[in-house]
This record gives sequence, C-alpha cells and structure tokens, in this order.
Amino acid sequence: MTQLLVGTKKGLFVLEGEAGGPFAVTSRAFAGEPVEFATQDERSGRTFACVTSAFYGPKIFYTDDLAAEWQQATGVELPEDAEKPLERLWTIVPAEDDDHLYAGGAPGVLFESHDGGATWELNRAFWEQPTRPEWSPGAGGMCMHSIATWPGDPSRVALAISAVGVWLTDDGGKTWRHGNKGMYPRYMPEEAREETITLCVHNMHRAPKQPERLFMQFHGGVYRSDDAGESWTSIADGLPSDFGFPMVMDPDDPDSAYVIPLVADMDRTTPEGRVRVYETRDAGATWIERGDGLPSNDAYLTILRQAFCREGSGPDMGLYFGATSGDVFGSGDAGKSWFTAATNLPPVHSVRAA
Repeated sequence: MTQLLVGTKKGLFVLEGEAGGPFAVTSRAFAGEPVEFATQDERSGRTFACVTSAFYGPKIFYTDDLAAEWQQATGVELPEDAEKPLERLWTIVPAEDDDHLYAGGAPGVLFESHDGGATWELNRAFWEQPTRPEWSPGAGGMCMHSIATWPGDPSRVALAISAVGVWLTDDGGKTWRHGNKGMYPRYMPEEAREETITLCVHNMHRAPKQPERLFMQFHGGVYRSDDAGESWTSIADGLPSDFGFPMVMDPDDPDSAYVIPLVADMDRTTPEGRVRVYETRDAGATWIERGDGLPSNDAYLTILRQAFCREGSGPDMGLYFGATSGDVFGSGDAGKSWFTAATNLPPVHSVRAA
C-alpha cells in the first residue's frame, strides 16, 4: 500500500492505493487553504505541511498521527526589520544529524529546527549575505526550493534558489559560497550572462551513493555537476525542451534522473499536448521517453516543481506526479508504464510518498 501526501491549492489530501489502480482519498486537512508542500520525516514518522494562510501568512504545521490534530511550529518568522515579509514556504528536508531539519522559503530564506520540527530559527549567515539587496526573484518569487544534504556529513549542504543560483556550505551553514560555474542564462542579455548571479534554478537533487553528483533543472537548461555543485555541464540534448520544473532520481543509481519537460517559460505546458516523463540512466548522455499510460492527445498539463516524487528504488521504484489540472499519475515500475491515481483534485502543488 502506498500513501501519498498531495498538497493542493485547497488543502492537503492523503491518498492511498496500490500501483496500477486508482487511489482513494483517505483524509484531508487545511481545507480551502493552499498547502505548498507536505512531507514525512522517515526518521520520526512526523508529517509536516507548509500552509499559506490568506490571513496569517506562511506557517509550518506538524503531526505524529494523520488522524490527530495538527500543531503549529514556532519560530517561522523573519526579523522585525526585514524589508520584505515571509511570502511562502517551499520545502522541508531532514538534515543528516538527529532531530535537525531544514526549511526553505521566500524571500530566499533558510530555517533550521533542532527539535524535530517543533521550533525553528533563521539561518542568520544566509540571511545576512552581503549581496542580498541585489537578488532578483523568479516568476514564483525568491524561492528557496531545493536543499541537498550530503549523506553522512551534516556540514555539507547545497541550496538552490530562483533566481540566485546554487549556494554551498562546508561548515554546517556558518558560511556560504556560490556554485554557479557553467550555467547559461539565456533569459539574460548576452553581455550580462558571465557575471550575473540572477540564475533561475528550478530544481536540484543529489545522488545519495555518489554525493559529488547533482542534477539540476534550470530555467532553460538541464545540468549535471560532478564536483559537488562547484561547476555544471549541460545534459539537455535529447529532450524535447530544456525547460521544466520537477525532477526525481533513483537513489540507487547515481547516473539516473527523471524530468518532465514543459514547452518554455511563456508556455508552461507539456509539449505537443503529450504528457511524457524523460529518463536517463547514463548521467544525461541519452534520454528515454516514458509515456505508456499517460495522456497523449490534447493534454496541455503543467507540473510544478514539488509535484513529482519517488517511492523506493530500482526497477520497482514508484514514481508519482500531479498536475495543476488536479490529476495525479503513478508508475510502479520506475516509469516504464503509468496509471491514473486520482482525478478532480484542486490544482496540485506537491506530491510526496509518506
């Protein structure tokens, strides 16, 4: 039995089912409110939801039992002298040491918890970056959406932000530096591309069994890094488009990556109205189209950056993604075939296997 946490424009839906057939909605929380992201910490079993209230702004809620009440975490706030308010919370990621978690949000902020997610504090070193006044937001705001920890080493973390590129730390977040070499921002004037820090990363993941390797979906580009994010190489050849948001990796295979291309920044829909997932198993040298069971005609869907996830690994790995149409699709064989898990949900913001 697979359980999915589906964050939507109108609340959190918990879906349960078996690969190959429709999933049932077993519970719902935060009805009517945007849930940007929801996930479960495998270490503790605690579930988190990032909720954006129209009245109270972005909050983190947590529960140890999906059938019980949710608790609001404390400390998720910016300093009183902040020029911009906290706009949205994009992701929550367990760190590599016990009870430690990270949360990323807009405007380009990093929070940390050291008690399992009940209380949070701002990472001041990142908040006080000298270049922050020069940062430019992407279309979705200044969102910190990707936090890639280093397996077994709490001191090494990579962050990705739209639109301020990749940031690296080797001392647990006390200091930060750029990791942007090799990115090619076609949306910038040619004369400004070399020195700009306005780099619109859309998603980034680390290979757990080869942590020096990361994969990235860029705003017009798909990249791979083999030096822990210091530099990047284009691997977009073979894709119908190099624009997109979601990305998944097989944790057992450092050469693997899955992307769901969209047409372009001005047409954020699946190319030619065909929903397709593209898979590489050779680090981006070639890409395989995976679409058996997915809509193939007049299906102009949009899949957001957090709306694609995996369960398990290897040939039986589960893959699940949701669209702003309210549809959720799944695969029980690492993408070789697909089925419709749910329809008629509100626009899907995030999908994670619990």
